[in-house]
Amino acid sequence: MPTSEELAQWDRQHCWHAFTQMAEYKSLIVERAEGVWLYDTQGRRFLDGVSSMWCNLLGHCHPTINAAIGEQLRNVSHNTSLGMGNSTTSTLAKRLADLAPGDLQHVFFASDGSSAIEAALKMAFQYWQQCDSPRPKKTKYLALGQAYHGDTLGSASVGGIPRFHALFAPLLFEVIRVPSPDCRQEAQVYLDELEQTLAEHHEEIAAMVLEPLVQAAAGIVFHRPGYLAGVRELTRRYDVFLITDEIVTGFGRTGHMFACEAEDVVPDFLCLGKSLTGGYLPLSATITHPDIYAGFLGSATSGRALMHGHTYAGNPLAAAASLATLDVLEQEQTIETLPAKFEILAEVLERLSNHPRVAVTRQLGLIAAVELTPTDESHERYPAELRIAYEICDATLSRGVWLRPLGDVIVIMPPLTITAEELRFLGDVLLESIEEVTSAISTAKPVERS
Repeated sequence: MPTSEELAQWDRQHCWHAFTQMAEYKSLIVERAEGVWLYDTQGRRFLDGVSSMWCNLLGHCHPTINAAIGEQLRNVSHNTSLGMGNSTTSTLAKRLADLAPGDLQHVFFASDGSSAIEAALKMAFQYWQQCDSPRPKKTKYLALGQAYHGDTLGSASVGGIPRFHALFAPLLFEVIRVPSPDCRQEAQVYLDELEQTLAEHHEEIAAMVLEPLVQAAAGIVFHRPGYLAGVRELTRRYDVFLITDEIVTGFGRTGHMFACEAEDVVPDFLCLGKSLTGGYLPLSATITHPDIYAGFLGSATSGRALMHGHTYAGNPLAAAASLATLDVLEQEQTIETLPAKFEILAEVLERLSNHPRVAVTRQLGLIAAVELTPTDESHERYPAELRIAYEICDATLSRGVWLRPLGDVIVIMPPLTITAEELRFLGDVLLESIEEVTSAISTAKPVERS
């Protein structure tokens, strides 16, 4: 068996980690996990404060999900979805069709959130080119500022965060963009601008894509109530499809099974991923309604079939994990028990907000953000070169909590199964770490927040 030191060396030398400067990377090798806790090769344990990048919904090694995957292994581990089905995957498709809002009932499986968005973009484009009343000019997409929808070329194109995708600009297609509707102004201000854009460009827009209620990678930016419903009304009025990216918000984190249900919105495409399998295995889904699905039906020679697919789409092992995740949510009434945890997280955030170096805290369900400030003025932030949030997350790690920031924003997004005691422990550790790191940085020239 390799030693902990050997594994760390191999990790640094041979594993190329995403969004990580490998010249500065410090190995953290997880060996096992249970519940909300991760255990490394040195025997240390860490509370998984961001659900292993927002996907571990019900904790690690949940016995129900483990058993479902084991049972599926005894049947079949994989078969193609090209011209062939699978009993487990077909059952999941029906389950998702029953859960999805409105008449969304046709499920296309892929392996990750980026691919789910990519499929929706292609579906929207191909539909307008070949439907019974073609609209060939509809070749563009409308997206929000500070959006993030993945890293494949299509999903990156509709993204709007320069630090993630600016380097690849020559490879990306043009997107029509409207401002991110943050909470500094009323929703109607942004809806009015959206309507002007749709009035001018609707004949060339195939679809609008957005994250409902919260833009996660933007720094946990919440939208004003009513904005999502207003977007749905306007896109329907101007004959533009609506794609909702619920890769992060799906399956209960906001208090609803799907975030779009908070405003009774039924999109044309609902994109799911991450928590779909409880964070166990790669699986994503793009769900649409019969009117769009009908636009792809015809003879084998009609050329109408969806020209997109993935080798491991609808993998039955992942489908088994997903069915088990849905079983647990239902049997344990996980979403119904969340309001009490939302209140505890609110208490944690209130304590954090009282710290002089915390500019603001934000919360929606079990999704939260903590922004930092070097002064008593909340509109000022630490210089980027200090990497203040990363330093604080290093300090939380030394105290037994694993967090990963977004710029100068510290994200809190634990598994839904976290206990009240564990939530308070997370808050205590974060508060201590903020105090330690900010006290050590007494002279930092502030930067005006954009």
